[in-house]
Amino acid sequence: MNIDNFSDVIKYCRFCFMCRHLSGIGNVTFTEADTPRVRASMIYGATLRPETLTNEDLIRTMYRSDLSGACRRNCVHHFDEVGLTLAYRADIVEKDAAPEAIKAIAANLEGKPEWTVSGEGKVAYVADKYSIEAGSADAFAKLASGYQTVKDGCCGKGLYVLGFRAAAKNVAEKFVKVLADTKAETIVVSNPAIYDMLVNTCPELGIAVPAKVMHTTEYLAGVTGKNLGDIYYLESDFLRNYNNDYTFPKAVLKANGANLKPFGTNDEESYSCAEGAVVLDKIEPELIEKLAKYIEARADHPESDVIAVASPYTKVQLKKYTSLNVKTVEELLAGI
Repeated sequence: MNIDNFSDVIKYCRFCFMCRHLSGIGNVTFTEADTPRVRASMIYGATLRPETLTNEDLIRTMYRSDLSGACRRNCVHHFDEVGLTLAYRADIVEKDAAPEAIKAIAANLEGKPEWTVSGEGKVAYVADKYSIEAGSADAFAKLASGYQTVKDGCCGKGLYVLGFRAAAKNVAEKFVKVLADTKAETIVVSNPAIYDMLVNTCPELGIAVPAKVMHTTEYLAGVTGKNLGDIYYLESDFLRNYNNDYTFPKAVLKANGANLKPFGTNDEESYSCAEGAVVLDKIEPELIEKLAKYIEARADHPESDVIAVASPYTKVQLKKYTSLNVKTVEELLAGI
């Protein structure tokens, strides 16, 4: 089984309480089951009694994780509790034991329209639904020119996090072929989930990405001239916790006069509305609402503080459930 590759995580995490304060879902449900320690304990029990691997409560718990990576990043030994959760999901899918609701979400992702390409240039900009809805795509259009736009399809990341790895690879191969056919030298994305898919997941699946991949904040690093003032920046899970504290979002904000003020009670916690879980809003949307309200409660002046995000997904969820004044980094740079 895939979980056999994470025996060290199962062994050590099931005895450790040290990261429980960084468990996003646990912080809003107040349940021990929604912490790495108990998830590891439950899987350990299933290794002793394999028939319990498909227990409904265990499956539901493992599909509730926000997959933020905050616990893994801040663990003194960096035990990969995210990898364990993803491995368990893959095992469940391979056993055809995924809940019908999860299968339906996966089928919907597989059934997304084909990617379309428009424009010309040596840069391909991926305009997914979150980047469009959050305003990142329009802001990028004000800041850049001479690029191709790739939009409408599925990159495979949602399928991967749900445990449908074969389907994820199939969809990702089609996505990468579309990118390759653009002959672009640089691929630019606003959505950190797609960035992580191209930079980390595709190589894991044996898929070669044909060009350099950048988050928009790296591509726009040369933009200057703004005087943004006080800004509260909410880290992207994928950029910080999955990609070695990717520095460009904060760097480009500072280069444009932003005074980055600390948000919340500590700088380790995730305030992304479960960005790492990609599709948790389709599984249990009430949890996303609770996470959003949890973030709103930590704002100094909820309706007036300017809150910047590098993740369009996070902006969409916060605007849906809170009154927070949220802007993507692209919007701030474009003066929108």
